[in-house]
Amino acid sequence: MTVVPPMPRTWSSRLRWTVGDSWTIARSGLIHWTRNPSVILYNLLQPIVMVVLFGFVFGSAMSVAGGGDYREFLMPGLFAQTMMFGVMSTMMVMSVHATKGITDRFRSMPISPAAVVLGRSANDMLNSVLELAILVLCGWAVGWNWHNGTANALAAIGLLLLLRFALIWVGIHLGLMITPEAAGTAYVVLMPLTMLANTFVSPTQMPGWLSGIAEWNPLSATVAATRALFGNPGWGGDSWAAQHAQLLAIGWPVLLVAVFLPLSVRRYRRLDR
Repeated sequence: MTVVPPMPRTWSSRLRWTVGDSWTIARSGLIHWTRNPSVILYNLLQPIVMVVLFGFVFGSAMSVAGGGDYREFLMPGLFAQTMMFGVMSTMMVMSVHATKGITDRFRSMPISPAAVVLGRSANDMLNSVLELAILVLCGWAVGWNWHNGTANALAAIGLLLLLRFALIWVGIHLGLMITPEAAGTAYVVLMPLTMLANTFVSPTQMPGWLSGIAEWNPLSATVAATRALFGNPGWGGDSWAAQHAQLLAIGWPVLLVAVFLPLSVRRYRRLDR
């Protein structure tokens, strides 16, 4: 006989219930890492490959608008690009779980309705912190550093993680809508989006119409804001978007969360319809 526990009645008890169940789901994802070391190895190697490829192979022929070291210009772009690429893993996991019935199994359990999506977001944030830490170490190894103090550096890290948090909800929503095969092709869309930004070159070095698109790319706002906070070269520009990059670096993620978080919850609740 299965006994379903009663629904918590008070706000505080519901909060403890949701947090506890969400951590259980997140911990299951961490256990999955330990049982699939190839995932951990990929997460460790990808940032290193990106730094070597763009910092030494392509970077040897690149210049920074206004002068400065290209690797110091590059690293904030790679930080933000890695946060954006993380949406693929979110989409893939959610799509596989929904396709293979794992999500339906969770829904049949007496757990908090929000635990699955919150647990997924917590797991992905922990993964992103690990990737970002590895990239920072790689940056130090190739000569990158911050120059505006530790407080500003931590604020820049906060903006990067805010972008990742917003993209998690985009990934959850899309992952619940598409097949694992379609989720696996997300790289084809994400790569142009990360290139059509100030990730690797300044928009001022692009043609006029392309420069405007790149400056208003949400990724460009985070990259420009983190360059300014880190004290790295190449963050500025004359456009409104460039002059208010830190405002946009907060505004774009907040907008994405406001749109995709309720959409994700709604999609999750309507999976069986």
